[in-house]
Amino acid sequence: MPRIAAVAIALGITLLGCRSSTPDRTDGRSPAGQGDRSTATTSPQEEPDTVPPADVSHGEAKIGGPAAEPPPVLARLEPAERTKVHRIRLEMTHATVSVAPGVRYAAWTFGNSVPGPTLHVRQGDTVAFTLINRANIPHSMDFHAAEIAPSKYYVNVMPSDSLQYKFVARVPGAFMYHCGTAPAAMHIANGMYGALVVDPAKPRPPAKEFVLVQSEFYLGGVSGPDSARTLDWQKLLGQAPDHIVFNGRASQYATHPIDVQPNELLRIYLVNAGPNRISSFHVVGGIFERVFEGSSQANPLAAVQTVDVPVGGGTIFEVRLREPGDYPFVTHAFADATKGAVGVLRALAQGEKPGERGAAAGH
Repeated sequence: MPRIAAVAIALGITLLGCRSSTPDRTDGRSPAGQGDRSTATTSPQEEPDTVPPADVSHGEAKIGGPAAEPPPVLARLEPAERTKVHRIRLEMTHATVSVAPGVRYAAWTFGNSVPGPTLHVRQGDTVAFTLINRANIPHSMDFHAAEIAPSKYYVNVMPSDSLQYKFVARVPGAFMYHCGTAPAAMHIANGMYGALVVDPAKPRPPAKEFVLVQSEFYLGGVSGPDSARTLDWQKLLGQAPDHIVFNGRASQYATHPIDVQPNELLRIYLVNAGPNRISSFHVVGGIFERVFEGSSQANPLAAVQTVDVPVGGGTIFEVRLREPGDYPFVTHAFADATKGAVGVLRALAQGEKPGERGAAAGH
């Protein structure tokens, strides 16, 4: 009997110890089934976000209203000059450019701008090209639309030197041009790229036409009297850009939307200069009627929502916006859209003039 009592006492002490070792609740909530439920609070992970969302839910960029400044780079494609021989002269320079609000960048350029000027010719036209190096290091030119020997023509041009050559634009499409001097990734990331549009011999249907060049900026330290940022090579190798942009400026076509008319045919020539990121191009609220991938004019894709444009590639998109409103366009890789690869096509209501509408709400 004493042995049984000793066991009972030991068991009681053990149970008491287990109960006392249960930790007190410190999060303001009672254990399940106990206490007043009104004392429960939300965990930090579940706290509601009190920061108002941006006007564009696709890309996190504010939409400009009537007081918005015009974009630094116009997206509209100018008609090709009516000539069979296009004499194109580009100077390579080092210049400071703006890549985002408050962000200056020490760029390497064609024609003192990033991207370089959009070139527009017709299938079968001859391009008589002159390249002049006004910079202090070697540069070169690689035309993706040209079918010529790189060993003869895509050679380094030394400072204060020049190069001339000709080629026939045999294949229609949207093409990249860029500096190919090694390391090519550095020259491209610093701004040496642009678009060359080659129209087919048989004209496409009439449309309002735009050119978008997607590219990336990898920001390092500051340099020079204007405190311009320079390239961070390790960020580039790690594919970690600070800004992904259309036509050289982050979110510029959200700040100043591109005005169009409902139901008119829009044709967008998209060139992806990279040097690293694919562009998954998408127009929110629209479906592409036709998409010409690469330079193919046969068998276009029809009724598609998003199409990838590879680095160094070009694709032609045709779309109609069915009713008045704001239609964001993005790369659907949303980490990249959030970094600046976002804009807005603004389909104007009947009688509405460009710039009249205020900032729109998110959709």
